[in-house]
Amino acid sequence: MKKTLNSLKIFCCLLLGLVLPAIGALQVQAQEAPLPEKEAPAARPALSDVQWKKTVVERKFRSEGVAVADVNHDGKMDILVGDVWYEAPHWTPHEIRTPHDYGDGSNGYSEAFLCFADDINHDGWADLVVVGFPGKPCYWYQNPQNHPGHWQEHLIWHSACDETPNYVDLFGNGQKVLLMATQPEGQMAWFAPDTDLNKPWKMHPISKPSTKDERVPGTEQFSHGLGYGDINGDGRNDVLIRQGWWEQPANARTSEQPWTFHPANLGYDCANMYAADLDGDGLNDVISSSAHQKGIWWHRQMPGKGGAEFTRHLIENDFSESHSMNFVDINGDGKKDLVTGKRWWAHGPKGDIDPNAPAVLVWLEIKSKPGAAPEFVTHQIDNDSGVGTQFCVADINGDGRPDIIISNKKGVFVFEQLR
Repeated sequence: MKKTLNSLKIFCCLLLGLVLPAIGALQVQAQEAPLPEKEAPAARPALSDVQWKKTVVERKFRSEGVAVADVNHDGKMDILVGDVWYEAPHWTPHEIRTPHDYGDGSNGYSEAFLCFADDINHDGWADLVVVGFPGKPCYWYQNPQNHPGHWQEHLIWHSACDETPNYVDLFGNGQKVLLMATQPEGQMAWFAPDTDLNKPWKMHPISKPSTKDERVPGTEQFSHGLGYGDINGDGRNDVLIRQGWWEQPANARTSEQPWTFHPANLGYDCANMYAADLDGDGLNDVISSSAHQKGIWWHRQMPGKGGAEFTRHLIENDFSESHSMNFVDINGDGKKDLVTGKRWWAHGPKGDIDPNAPAVLVWLEIKSKPGAAPEFVTHQIDNDSGVGTQFCVADINGDGRPDIIISNKKGVFVFEQLR
Protein backbone atom coordinates (compact mmCIF):
# COMPACT_ATOMS: atom_id res chain seq x y z
CA MET A 1 0.00 0.00 0.00
CA LYS A 2 2.83 2.41 0.92
CA LYS A 3 4.59 1.58 -2.33
CA THR A 4 1.39 2.38 -4.27
CA LEU A 5 0.94 5.71 -2.46
CA ASN A 6 4.57 6.68 -3.09
CA SER A 7 4.20 5.84 -6.78
CA LEU A 8 1.04 7.95 -6.94
CA LYS A 9 2.83 10.91 -5.29
CA ILE A 10 5.70 10.68 -7.76
CA PHE A 11 3.27 10.57 -10.69
CA CYS A 12 1.36 13.65 -9.41
CA CYS A 13 4.57 15.62 -8.96
CA LEU A 14 5.69 14.79 -12.47
CA LEU A 15 2.29 15.78 -13.84
CA LEU A 16 2.33 19.12 -12.01
CA GLY A 17 5.84 19.76 -13.27
CA LEU A 18 4.58 19.45 -16.82
CA VAL A 19 1.30 21.34 -16.44
CA LEU A 20 2.22 24.36 -14.33
CA PRO A 21 4.85 25.78 -16.70
CA ALA A 22 2.44 25.35 -19.59
CA ILE A 23 -0.18 27.59 -18.03
CA GLY A 24 2.24 30.25 -16.87
CA ALA A 25 2.53 33.62 -18.59
CA LEU A 26 4.47 33.37 -21.82
CA GLN A 27 7.48 35.67 -21.84
CA VAL A 28 8.88 36.01 -25.34
CA GLN A 29 12.48 37.14 -25.32
CA ALA A 30 13.07 39.51 -28.24
CA GLN A 31 15.30 38.05 -30.92
CA GLU A 32 16.58 38.78 -34.38
CA ALA A 33 13.68 38.83 -36.83
CA PRO A 34 13.72 36.54 -39.85
CA LEU A 35 11.82 37.34 -43.00
CA PRO A 36 8.09 37.32 -42.20
CA GLU A 37 7.42 34.02 -43.94
CA LYS A 38 10.29 32.19 -42.20
CA GLU A 39 10.19 30.25 -38.93
CA ALA A 40 9.34 32.31 -35.86
CA PRO A 41 8.38 31.66 -32.23
CA ALA A 42 4.74 30.81 -31.63
CA ALA A 43 2.82 32.97 -29.17
CA ARG A 44 0.18 31.76 -26.75
CA PRO A 45 -2.22 33.68 -24.53
CA ALA A 46 -0.72 34.53 -21.16
CA LEU A 47 -2.42 34.70 -17.80
CA SER A 48 -3.29 38.26 -16.81
CA ASP A 49 -5.02 40.22 -14.07
CA VAL A 50 -6.63 42.26 -16.84
CA GLN A 51 -9.93 40.84 -18.07
CA TRP A 52 -12.30 42.13 -20.73
CA LYS A 53 -16.03 42.39 -21.34
CA LYS A 54 -16.87 42.17 -25.05
CA THR A 55 -19.87 44.00 -26.50
CA VAL A 56 -20.89 43.49 -30.12
CA VAL A 57 -22.26 46.89 -31.12
CA GLU A 58 -23.16 45.70 -34.61
CA ARG A 59 -22.19 42.77 -36.84
CA LYS A 60 -21.99 44.94 -39.95
CA PHE A 61 -18.99 46.15 -41.94
CA ARG A 62 -19.15 49.91 -41.45
CA SER A 63 -15.52 51.01 -41.55
CA GLU A 64 -11.98 50.06 -40.60
CA GLY A 65 -11.45 53.15 -38.48
CA VAL A 66 -13.24 54.37 -35.36
CA ALA A 67 -13.34 57.30 -32.95
CA VAL A 68 -14.93 57.96 -29.55
CA ALA A 69 -16.33 61.23 -28.20
CA ASP A 70 -19.32 62.63 -26.35
CA VAL A 71 -21.24 63.58 -29.49
CA ASN A 72 -24.48 64.82 -27.90
CA HIS A 73 -23.21 66.33 -24.63
CA ASP A 74 -24.97 63.82 -22.39
CA GLY A 75 -21.78 62.96 -20.51
CA LYS A 76 -21.41 59.53 -22.15
CA MET A 77 -18.80 58.51 -24.70
CA ASP A 78 -20.23 57.58 -28.09
CA ILE A 79 -18.70 55.67 -31.03
CA LEU A 80 -18.14 57.18 -34.50
CA VAL A 81 -17.37 55.06 -37.58
CA GLY A 82 -17.57 57.45 -40.54
CA ASP A 83 -21.10 56.93 -41.84
CA VAL A 84 -22.80 56.67 -38.45
CA TRP A 85 -22.33 57.30 -34.76
CA TYR A 86 -23.62 55.05 -31.99
CA GLU A 87 -25.21 56.74 -29.01
CA ALA A 88 -24.28 55.38 -25.59
CA PRO A 89 -25.32 53.51 -23.55
CA HIS A 90 -27.48 51.39 -25.89
CA TRP A 91 -25.42 52.11 -29.04
CA THR A 92 -28.34 53.54 -31.01
CA PRO A 93 -27.11 54.35 -34.55
CA HIS A 94 -27.47 57.84 -36.06
CA GLU A 95 -26.36 58.86 -39.56
CA ILE A 96 -23.45 61.24 -40.04
CA ARG A 97 -23.64 60.97 -43.83
CA THR A 98 -25.47 58.67 -46.23
CA PRO A 99 -24.40 55.14 -45.22
CA HIS A 100 -22.67 52.88 -47.72
CA ASP A 101 -23.37 49.19 -48.19
CA TYR A 102 -19.98 47.44 -48.15
CA GLY A 103 -21.41 43.92 -47.99
CA ASP A 104 -19.23 41.50 -46.04
CA GLY A 105 -16.00 43.17 -47.15
CA SER A 106 -14.84 40.21 -49.23
CA ASN A 107 -14.64 42.24 -52.43
CA GLY A 108 -13.94 45.77 -51.31
CA TYR A 109 -13.14 48.38 -48.74
CA SER A 110 -14.86 51.12 -46.79
CA GLU A 111 -14.66 54.88 -47.14
CA ALA A 112 -13.49 55.26 -43.55
CA PHE A 113 -10.00 53.81 -43.11
CA LEU A 114 -9.33 56.12 -40.17
CA CYS A 115 -11.56 58.24 -37.92
CA PHE A 116 -10.45 60.92 -35.45
CA ALA A 117 -12.72 62.94 -33.16
CA ASP A 118 -11.77 66.52 -32.30
CA ASP A 119 -13.35 69.95 -31.94
CA ILE A 120 -12.17 71.31 -35.28
CA ASN A 121 -14.13 74.59 -35.27
CA HIS A 122 -13.73 75.26 -31.52
CA ASP A 123 -17.45 75.45 -30.82
CA GLY A 124 -17.28 73.00 -27.92
CA TRP A 125 -18.70 70.03 -29.87
CA ALA A 126 -16.80 66.99 -31.13
CA ASP A 127 -16.41 66.88 -34.91
CA LEU A 128 -15.10 63.96 -36.96
CA VAL A 129 -12.09 63.65 -39.28
CA VAL A 130 -12.52 60.81 -41.79
CA VAL A 131 -9.71 59.48 -43.98
CA GLY A 132 -11.19 57.21 -46.64
CA PHE A 133 -9.63 54.91 -49.21
CA PRO A 134 -5.92 55.72 -49.74
CA GLY A 135 -5.33 58.43 -52.31
CA LYS A 136 -8.87 59.79 -52.18
CA PRO A 137 -9.90 63.12 -50.61
CA CYS A 138 -10.34 63.28 -46.84
CA TYR A 139 -12.96 65.30 -44.98
CA TRP A 140 -14.08 66.57 -41.61
CA TYR A 141 -17.71 66.51 -40.54
CA GLN A 142 -19.16 69.30 -38.43
CA ASN A 143 -21.20 68.27 -35.40
CA PRO A 144 -24.75 69.68 -35.80
CA GLN A 145 -25.09 70.24 -32.04
CA ASN A 146 -28.05 67.89 -31.59
CA HIS A 147 -29.93 69.29 -34.59
CA PRO A 148 -31.37 66.66 -36.98
CA GLY A 149 -29.85 65.75 -40.32
CA HIS A 150 -26.46 64.84 -41.72
CA TRP A 151 -23.32 66.56 -40.55
CA GLN A 152 -21.87 69.28 -42.80
CA GLU A 153 -18.95 67.95 -44.85
CA HIS A 154 -15.75 69.98 -45.26
CA LEU A 155 -12.82 69.07 -47.51
CA ILE A 156 -9.49 68.67 -45.72
CA TRP A 157 -7.27 67.78 -48.68
CA HIS A 158 -7.61 66.36 -52.17
CA SER A 159 -5.53 63.23 -51.52
CA ALA A 160 -4.68 61.32 -48.33
CA CYS A 161 -1.89 58.83 -49.01
CA ASP A 162 -0.03 56.18 -47.05
CA GLU A 163 -2.30 53.66 -45.34
CA THR A 164 -1.63 54.95 -41.82
CA PRO A 165 -2.12 58.71 -41.61
CA ASN A 166 -1.64 60.00 -38.07
CA TYR A 167 -3.70 62.63 -36.24
CA VAL A 168 -1.32 63.52 -33.44
CA ASP A 169 0.22 66.21 -31.25
CA LEU A 170 3.32 66.40 -33.43
CA PHE A 171 4.75 69.54 -31.80
CA GLY A 172 3.91 68.80 -28.18
CA ASN A 173 1.76 71.92 -27.82
CA GLY A 174 -1.56 70.17 -27.23
CA GLN A 175 -2.80 70.77 -30.77
CA LYS A 176 -3.21 67.78 -33.06
CA VAL A 177 -2.33 67.91 -36.74
CA LEU A 178 -2.91 65.48 -39.60
CA LEU A 179 0.31 63.76 -40.67
CA MET A 180 0.19 62.06 -44.07
CA ALA A 181 1.51 61.89 -47.61
CA THR A 182 -0.23 63.38 -50.62
CA GLN A 183 -0.40 62.75 -54.34
CA PRO A 184 0.24 63.82 -57.07
CA GLU A 185 2.80 65.89 -55.16
CA GLY A 186 4.50 62.77 -53.80
CA GLN A 187 5.20 64.63 -50.59
CA MET A 188 5.07 64.08 -46.82
CA ALA A 189 3.41 66.92 -44.93
CA TRP A 190 1.44 67.98 -41.89
CA PHE A 191 -1.94 69.65 -42.19
CA ALA A 192 -3.88 72.03 -39.93
CA PRO A 193 -7.19 73.86 -40.41
CA ASP A 194 -7.21 77.15 -42.29
CA THR A 195 -8.57 80.19 -40.47
CA ASP A 196 -11.43 79.95 -42.97
CA LEU A 197 -12.98 76.61 -42.05
CA ASN A 198 -14.68 76.36 -45.44
CA LYS A 199 -11.31 76.11 -47.15
CA PRO A 200 -9.08 73.02 -47.37
CA TRP A 201 -6.54 72.68 -44.58
CA LYS A 202 -3.12 74.25 -44.95
CA MET A 203 -0.33 71.93 -46.07
CA HIS A 204 3.08 72.33 -44.43
CA PRO A 205 5.90 70.37 -46.10
CA ILE A 206 7.97 67.80 -44.27
CA SER A 207 9.62 66.42 -47.39
CA LYS A 208 10.31 68.01 -50.72
CA PRO A 209 7.95 67.00 -53.55
CA SER A 210 8.77 63.95 -55.63
CA THR A 211 10.08 64.38 -59.15
CA LYS A 212 10.06 62.14 -62.17
CA ASP A 213 13.61 61.06 -61.37
CA GLU A 214 13.38 60.97 -57.58
CA ARG A 215 10.43 59.57 -55.66
CA VAL A 216 10.24 60.55 -52.01
CA PRO A 217 9.93 57.35 -49.94
CA GLY A 218 6.75 56.76 -47.98
CA THR A 219 4.62 59.06 -50.13
CA GLU A 220 2.96 56.67 -52.57
CA GLN A 221 -0.78 56.05 -52.55
CA PHE A 222 -0.41 52.70 -50.79
CA SER A 223 2.81 53.27 -48.82
CA HIS A 224 3.00 51.28 -45.59
CA GLY A 225 4.44 52.60 -42.36
CA LEU A 226 4.16 56.01 -40.69
CA GLY A 227 4.71 57.30 -37.18
CA TYR A 228 6.44 59.88 -35.05
CA GLY A 229 8.79 60.15 -32.09
CA ASP A 230 12.10 61.64 -30.97
CA ILE A 231 14.92 59.68 -32.63
CA ASN A 232 17.88 61.99 -32.04
CA GLY A 233 17.10 62.99 -28.45
CA ASP A 234 16.59 66.70 -29.06
CA GLY A 235 13.14 66.72 -27.46
CA ARG A 236 11.29 67.17 -30.75
CA ASN A 237 9.15 64.58 -32.51
CA ASP A 238 10.57 63.34 -35.78
CA VAL A 239 8.53 61.65 -38.52
CA LEU A 240 9.17 57.95 -39.13
CA ILE A 241 8.79 55.78 -42.20
CA ARG A 242 10.32 52.38 -42.76
CA GLN A 243 13.02 53.86 -45.02
CA GLY A 244 14.20 56.38 -42.44
CA TRP A 245 13.09 59.52 -40.60
CA TRP A 246 12.69 63.24 -41.04
CA GLU A 247 14.32 65.36 -38.34
CA GLN A 248 12.03 68.03 -36.93
CA PRO A 249 13.77 71.42 -36.96
CA ALA A 250 13.39 73.93 -34.13
CA ASN A 251 11.27 76.21 -36.32
CA ALA A 252 9.09 73.47 -37.81
CA ARG A 253 5.77 75.18 -37.02
CA THR A 254 6.68 78.38 -38.87
CA SER A 255 9.11 77.23 -41.55
CA GLU A 256 7.93 76.00 -44.94
CA GLN A 257 11.27 74.36 -45.71
CA PRO A 258 11.55 70.55 -45.96
CA TRP A 259 12.91 68.72 -42.93
CA THR A 260 16.23 66.85 -43.14
CA PHE A 261 15.78 63.19 -44.08
CA HIS A 262 17.97 60.49 -42.50
CA PRO A 263 17.93 57.18 -44.39
CA ALA A 264 17.69 54.08 -42.19
CA ASN A 265 16.42 50.53 -42.53
CA LEU A 266 13.37 50.27 -40.29
CA GLY A 267 12.16 46.97 -41.59
CA TYR A 268 9.33 45.65 -43.67
CA ASP A 269 6.03 47.14 -44.82
CA CYS A 270 4.27 48.07 -41.62
CA ALA A 271 1.52 50.24 -40.14
CA ASN A 272 1.85 52.46 -37.04
CA MET A 273 5.41 53.22 -35.93
CA TYR A 274 6.40 54.32 -32.42
CA ALA A 275 9.64 55.52 -30.85
CA ALA A 276 10.57 54.42 -27.32
CA ASP A 277 13.68 53.43 -25.38
CA LEU A 278 13.02 49.72 -24.88
CA ASP A 279 16.45 48.61 -23.67
CA GLY A 280 17.27 51.49 -21.33
CA ASP A 281 20.34 52.73 -23.18
CA GLY A 282 19.05 56.30 -23.51
CA LEU A 283 18.30 55.99 -27.23
CA ASN A 284 14.81 55.66 -28.62
CA ASP A 285 14.13 52.50 -30.60
CA VAL A 286 11.33 51.99 -33.15
CA ILE A 287 8.36 49.60 -32.90
CA SER A 288 6.39 48.47 -35.97
CA SER A 289 3.95 45.76 -37.08
CA SER A 290 3.36 43.97 -40.37
CA ALA A 291 0.45 45.29 -42.44
CA HIS A 292 -0.05 42.25 -44.66
CA GLN A 293 2.49 39.60 -43.65
CA LYS A 294 3.51 38.29 -40.23
CA GLY A 295 5.57 40.06 -37.61
CA ILE A 296 5.76 42.69 -34.90
CA TRP A 297 9.24 44.11 -34.37
CA TRP A 298 11.35 46.48 -32.39
CA HIS A 299 14.35 48.08 -34.04
CA ARG A 300 17.18 48.86 -31.66
CA GLN A 301 18.91 52.15 -32.35
CA MET A 302 22.63 51.45 -32.41
CA PRO A 303 24.76 53.75 -30.23
CA GLY A 304 27.03 56.26 -31.91
CA LYS A 305 25.37 56.02 -35.32
CA GLY A 306 23.25 59.19 -35.22
CA GLY A 307 20.01 57.37 -35.93
CA ALA A 308 21.34 55.84 -39.13
CA GLU A 309 21.63 52.22 -37.99
CA PHE A 310 19.05 49.98 -36.33
CA THR A 311 19.05 46.26 -35.52
CA ARG A 312 15.75 44.47 -36.01
CA HIS A 313 14.35 42.13 -33.33
CA LEU A 314 11.24 39.99 -33.53
CA ILE A 315 8.51 40.42 -30.91
CA GLU A 316 5.63 38.35 -32.26
CA ASN A 317 5.01 36.24 -35.37
CA ASP A 318 1.93 34.20 -34.52
CA PHE A 319 -0.66 35.94 -36.71
CA SER A 320 -0.75 38.01 -39.88
CA GLU A 321 -2.10 41.41 -40.94
CA SER A 322 -1.44 43.46 -37.79
CA HIS A 323 -2.41 46.54 -39.79
CA SER A 324 -2.83 48.90 -36.83
CA MET A 325 -1.31 49.20 -33.38
CA ASN A 326 -1.65 51.39 -30.30
CA PHE A 327 1.10 52.12 -27.77
CA VAL A 328 -0.54 52.80 -24.40
CA ASP A 329 -0.45 51.70 -20.75
CA ILE A 330 -3.09 48.96 -20.46
CA ASN A 331 -2.55 47.55 -16.97
CA GLY A 332 -1.83 50.77 -15.10
CA ASP A 333 1.78 50.00 -14.18
CA GLY A 334 3.04 53.26 -15.67
CA LYS A 335 4.66 51.56 -18.66
CA LYS A 336 3.26 51.59 -22.16
CA ASP A 337 2.11 48.35 -23.77
CA LEU A 338 1.26 47.37 -27.34
CA VAL A 339 -2.28 46.65 -28.51
CA THR A 340 -2.83 45.10 -31.93
CA GLY A 341 -4.47 42.18 -33.70
CA LYS A 342 -5.36 40.71 -37.05
CA ARG A 343 -7.00 42.86 -39.70
CA TRP A 344 -9.29 40.13 -40.97
CA TRP A 345 -9.62 39.96 -44.77
CA ALA A 346 -7.25 42.88 -45.27
CA HIS A 347 -7.09 41.88 -48.94
CA GLY A 348 -10.18 39.71 -48.96
CA PRO A 349 -10.61 36.00 -48.15
CA LYS A 350 -7.88 34.92 -50.61
CA GLY A 351 -5.26 37.62 -50.05
CA ASP A 352 -2.20 37.88 -47.81
CA ILE A 353 -1.05 35.14 -45.42
CA ASP A 354 -3.75 33.24 -43.47
CA PRO A 355 -6.59 35.62 -44.37
CA ASN A 356 -9.22 33.36 -42.77
CA ALA A 357 -7.34 32.60 -39.55
CA PRO A 358 -9.01 33.71 -36.29
CA ALA A 359 -9.24 37.49 -35.98
CA VAL A 360 -7.28 37.78 -32.76
CA LEU A 361 -6.98 40.87 -30.60
CA VAL A 362 -3.99 41.01 -28.22
CA TRP A 363 -2.06 43.26 -25.93
CA LEU A 364 1.65 42.81 -25.36
CA GLU A 365 3.05 43.71 -21.97
CA ILE A 366 6.55 45.15 -22.23
CA LYS A 367 8.97 44.23 -19.44
CA SER A 368 12.22 46.13 -19.65
CA LYS A 369 15.19 46.92 -17.48
CA PRO A 370 18.31 49.00 -18.18
CA GLY A 371 21.03 47.21 -20.08
CA ALA A 372 18.87 44.27 -21.14
CA ALA A 373 16.72 43.42 -24.11
CA PRO A 374 13.01 43.86 -23.36
CA GLU A 375 10.69 40.92 -22.83
CA PHE A 376 7.16 40.83 -24.22
CA VAL A 377 4.23 39.00 -22.65
CA THR A 378 1.40 38.28 -25.08
CA HIS A 379 -2.15 38.44 -23.69
CA GLN A 380 -4.98 37.37 -25.99
CA ILE A 381 -8.16 39.40 -25.55
CA ASP A 382 -10.39 37.86 -28.23
CA ASN A 383 -10.29 35.67 -31.35
CA ASP A 384 -13.32 36.92 -33.30
CA SER A 385 -12.80 40.65 -33.85
CA GLY A 386 -9.24 41.72 -34.61
CA VAL A 387 -8.40 45.27 -35.66
CA GLY A 388 -8.98 47.52 -38.64
CA THR A 389 -6.62 50.02 -40.24
CA GLN A 390 -7.04 52.14 -37.10
CA PHE A 391 -8.73 51.66 -33.73
CA CYS A 392 -9.14 53.43 -30.39
CA VAL A 393 -7.90 52.79 -26.90
CA ALA A 394 -9.87 55.09 -24.61
CA ASP A 395 -11.86 55.07 -21.38
CA ILE A 396 -15.33 54.66 -22.84
CA ASN A 397 -17.21 53.88 -19.62
CA GLY A 398 -15.61 56.42 -17.26
CA ASP A 399 -14.02 53.97 -14.82
CA GLY A 400 -10.50 55.30 -15.38
CA ARG A 401 -9.27 52.23 -17.27
CA PRO A 402 -8.44 52.12 -20.98
CA ASP A 403 -10.93 50.21 -23.11
CA ILE A 404 -10.60 49.10 -26.75
CA ILE A 405 -13.01 50.15 -29.49
CA ILE A 406 -12.83 48.53 -32.94
CA SER A 407 -14.61 48.71 -36.29
CA ASN A 408 -13.70 46.38 -39.15
CA LYS A 409 -15.06 43.75 -41.53
CA LYS A 410 -16.19 41.67 -38.56
CA GLY A 411 -18.34 44.49 -37.18
CA VAL A 412 -18.15 47.11 -34.43
CA PHE A 413 -16.93 46.08 -30.96
CA VAL A 414 -16.24 47.44 -27.50
CA PHE A 415 -13.89 45.71 -25.05
CA GLU A 416 -14.31 47.13 -21.56
CA GLN A 417 -11.44 46.45 -19.21
CA LEU A 418 -12.20 44.64 -15.97
CA ARG A 419 -9.77 44.36 -13.07
